[in-house]
Amino acid sequence: MTETKIKIITENRKARHDYNIVEAMEAGMELVGTEVKSLRAGKVNLKDSFVRITKKGELVVMNMHISPYDFGNYNNHDPLRTRRLLMHRREIDRLLGKVKEKGYSLIPLKLYFKHGFVKMELALCTGKKIYDKRRDMADRDAKREMQRVIKERNKF
Repeated sequence: MTETKIKIITENRKARHDYNIVEAMEAGMELVGTEVKSLRAGKVNLKDSFVRITKKGELVVMNMHISPYDFGNYNNHDPLRTRRLLMHRREIDRLLGKVKEKGYSLIPLKLYFKHGFVKMELALCTGKKIYDKRRDMADRDAKREMQRVIKERNKF
């Protein structure tokens, strides 16, 4: 068995807090050379980014900030330019049908290198309400407290 080498560049932890993830999938990215070099240095921010399906039927990621490459020249890339995502046509058509449903959106979760290529994990999500976020935080705190009590009991 060959083991896949995955090097995570960045994760969008805020997305897991703000959205209910229905389905996650992988997509390739169309980048220029200085963007890849900046990604290898880890200079990227996915915080407010989202994926849009254009009228041509292409996936593009918006508001993803990749800092300019430090050693680049005047041909350095624009940090906030729209970047095209690469997926099969049938996958894009299926996503388009889901996004047209009420409340679904496409949000980037993770950016990573896989076999030397930059890949993005994007998710089909629905927004969380404030009470859902509070309930999740309360559940997480209760779970953490139970783990702490169990750990104390096992000491003796």
